[in-house]
Amino acid sequence: MDSHGQRVVWAVVDTGIGPLMLAATREGLVNVVFHATDGVRERALERLAARMGAEPVEDPRSPLLDEAIRQIDAYLAGTRHDFDLPLDWSLISGFNRQVLRELACSVPYGTVVGYGDLAGRVGQPGGAQAVGAAMGANPLPVVVPCHRVVERDGGIGGFGGGLETKRKLLALEGVLPEPLF
Repeated sequence: MDSHGQRVVWAVVDTGIGPLMLAATREGLVNVVFHATDGVRERALERLAARMGAEPVEDPRSPLLDEAIRQIDAYLAGTRHDFDLPLDWSLISGFNRQVLRELACSVPYGTVVGYGDLAGRVGQPGGAQAVGAAMGANPLPVVVPCHRVVERDGGIGGFGGGLETKRKLLALEGVLPEPLF
């Protein structure tokens, strides 16, 4: 850690939805990155270094990362329905943080919410597009379940991890039928 930043540790875990990079600070889990192949991982680490003021250090033995990996594995195996991890919200602020905190607290496993409904819950009726932008900026996908936000007309909506990943997560939670192939 340098004098201007905080220590950031990271690890990559292979999952049924592809490799995920997890990063944490002393405060908690700070970032989850989908499709964490070499190039994606390197870009994510550069962004983290710039935002956090310190070079992230690979440390798969970090107790917090180890626990996060256990919980994500259990979630993806269908044996865990929520996460009990400290979260570091420092990569997101303002409206986006407000929306993501509301999502994390009020949309449980196996349920979905519309973009517009979520906007209304944070006092911004008519703010569906802003909620969509907040979902796209979510630094903690899966753990902060932006995959549970869908379109009003029943459409699946977008997803930073890709629509196939969103379908898999919603099927895991029983919201969608399992894909046929």
